[in-house]
Amino acid sequence: MSTIRIPAEALRSVGSNPVITSIFTADPSAHVWDDGRIYMYASHDMDPARGCDLMDRYHVFSSADMVNWIDEGEILRSDDVAWGRPEGGFMWAPDAAYRNGTYYFYFPHPSDSNWNDSWKIGVATSDHPAKGFVDRGYIEGLGGFAMIDPCVFVDDDNRAYLYYGGGGKCVGGELADDMMSMKGEPVPMETTEDFHEAAWVFKRNGMYYLTYADNLEENNRMRYAISDNPLGPWTYKGIFLEPTGCSTTHGSVAEFKGKWYLFYHNQAISGQGNLRSVCIDEIEFNEDGTIRTVRQTANGLQPAAAISAPHPNPHRYYADGAMTGGGAAVSFGDNHMPIIGGLELEGAFAEFGQVDGGAAGGRATIYVHYATADRLAKLRLTVNGSDYSLLNLPSTGSEQSFSGCAQITVTLRPDRSNTVRLTGGNGDARVDYILVNPFQDL
Repeated sequence: MSTIRIPAEALRSVGSNPVITSIFTADPSAHVWDDGRIYMYASHDMDPARGCDLMDRYHVFSSADMVNWIDEGEILRSDDVAWGRPEGGFMWAPDAAYRNGTYYFYFPHPSDSNWNDSWKIGVATSDHPAKGFVDRGYIEGLGGFAMIDPCVFVDDDNRAYLYYGGGGKCVGGELADDMMSMKGEPVPMETTEDFHEAAWVFKRNGMYYLTYADNLEENNRMRYAISDNPLGPWTYKGIFLEPTGCSTTHGSVAEFKGKWYLFYHNQAISGQGNLRSVCIDEIEFNEDGTIRTVRQTANGLQPAAAISAPHPNPHRYYADGAMTGGGAAVSFGDNHMPIIGGLELEGAFAEFGQVDGGAAGGRATIYVHYATADRLAKLRLTVNGSDYSLLNLPSTGSEQSFSGCAQITVTLRPDRSNTVRLTGGNGDARVDYILVNPFQDL
């Protein structure tokens, strides 16, 4: 388990939606594990967008209070899947499960260049909830045309069930003890009106709920059905999430510290349906167990627990190397104070050398403190020459207000042998410094 803590400068006392802003994420699958934290497994919309075929690099996020989220890092990408589509990409909506000491990560992925006819349900395993996952192959006999979006529900009696589907068809069945094969053939989930994709099953007060996305054109909604059996038959109950403004809808439901929450995505940051961002709002139930329509908010949540104590000594770095791009100066104060030039032209960069990865190296969260007057600026992050992502930098209101903080978790080499580079070309972003917070992994 990780004992990473959030630096004081990055802590938030209230929430906001979307909750993950530094990179584009979608299809959140939320679970509370034995360490008491809530973990969110999300797909990643790669930027610049080319469509859903480019989706790759699953990330995990965790929180102790529902407001402050740590990027636990990337756990799997298409390059790690030996049986997968040669061209990669197509790492769509995942899920995770825990059973008998092992964490299981389930993901849909094609096995052939003819992607929509060759979907499989892949499985990766680990002894930890957010690191060390290794691909173990796929569940034999499952998949086929448009059959995606796995969901795994482990019942109170420790029996596990897998649900998946797309293109109007949803099936489910019991998993075998190995969590990688089925007990018999999956059966159709009947009485799910207007099913499109994104099956999710949870249990509350002895009642089973099946939620899913419908077929509303260009703006799916979320519907649900209930049953007294994990495999149905199901009784359709209605719509509980209206359109989010995004052309797709996908979500999960989880209980945390006595309250229930809906995890979903919208396009509020990007304005593009293939660059999505995870949101969370509270979900409420009527006395008869039916779900009230979820109120989508921009303000987000209040903390569900005491705010995490800050890490006592994250390392702070100022840029020690930079160059100009097309005549745009990247300059420094006499005491390595804020970078006061823009990184707005292609080729301009700020470099941070001798970054300490700790004695053993491994995961570390990088916090980029910045200012921008642009609605959404972006910086490309490379670490030791490896391209991690474009980081989103929402507006701080002015070029002098260094109140912005973007974060992402990367892998560092041991000791002071690491180089971090931020490259511009997507708006005018001004960087004050970076914090590097190595994980204290157990």
